[in-house]
Amino acid sequence: MAEMTPDVTALRLTAFSHGGGCGCKIAPGVLAQILRGARGFPLPPELMVGIETSDDAAVYRLNDQQALIATTDFFMPIVDDPRDFGRIAATNAISDVYAMGGSPIMALALVGMPIDKLPMEVIASILDGGSSVCAAAGIPVAGGHTIDCVEPIYGLVVLGLAHPDKIKTNAGARAGDCLVLGKPLGVGVLSAALKKGALDATGYAAMIASTTQLNTPGKLFAELPAVHAITDVTGFGLLGHLLEVCRGSGLSASIDMRSVPLLAGVASLAQAGCVTGASARNWAGYGHEVSLSAGITPLHQSLLTDPQTSGGLLVACAPERVDAVLAIFRAEGFSEAAVIGQMTAGAAHVTVNA
Repeated sequence: MAEMTPDVTALRLTAFSHGGGCGCKIAPGVLAQILRGARGFPLPPELMVGIETSDDAAVYRLNDQQALIATTDFFMPIVDDPRDFGRIAATNAISDVYAMGGSPIMALALVGMPIDKLPMEVIASILDGGSSVCAAAGIPVAGGHTIDCVEPIYGLVVLGLAHPDKIKTNAGARAGDCLVLGKPLGVGVLSAALKKGALDATGYAAMIASTTQLNTPGKLFAELPAVHAITDVTGFGLLGHLLEVCRGSGLSASIDMRSVPLLAGVASLAQAGCVTGASARNWAGYGHEVSLSAGITPLHQSLLTDPQTSGGLLVACAPERVDAVLAIFRAEGFSEAAVIGQMTAGAAHVTVNA
């Protein structure tokens, strides 16, 4: 009997994983417990940024002109198309270097695949997708590591460089700073709709366009002293990552729900029940640090906690330079970047206004 060739077109990568994209992240409350015992050991003076403020990457001073930025990110499939999966995962990983104000210099691939279940051409397509994004970012995939595992996993270790005096952390925001969000929210909602078969071709195209758009403005913001803090919005949702800025900076924040950009169709899909379980886990982990004003609905809450895979940059900048920040976003192709709120004096807390 002739050996049957697997039908690659019929494979659904998302069927191999229990979660997808940045929605795979360990819930914020659980992660805090895990990391509690990892703090307090002696650190070298050259380590400029470690785990203390849950920043996007580690930063190590090499000399007076160079600091090394190091990060890693990987997850299980958020889409079924293998090349798209690779592109999304690579874009997401590289984003952490941009979020520190750095320029990526090289990547290492992290690959875990169920070798007995996925055809070689599918795995090759995932890696090709990731390599194509690295090429767009101008960096090589210089190596990596592979394992045979139950669920498909792909991501990158990414290294970057920046001037030590121009590193942008999530802990430098100042009271009165404007908050600017680079990408619309809603990737988690679209991924939930995709799993339910409720996402049309237009919605899928919007999801891929957002998640594969490199956050290149970050390295340009490094040149603006009035940009005081940057992070990227990923698995903990907008509220979760804004709270990290608040904690690191010792400030509160307020956001205007009407100003928060959303991907087209996301609100109606969320209203129809296309939300991820990670959204509820996020709220359970940090909801006690958020105040919702009258008029903020459970729908709004689910959108603000929606896990963003390869989400946008969240920038805290002096009010007088907000136009310059928006101009950089626009010039780099982020047409929906918007001012969504401000940093205020007070203990770490976020207030959401209708």
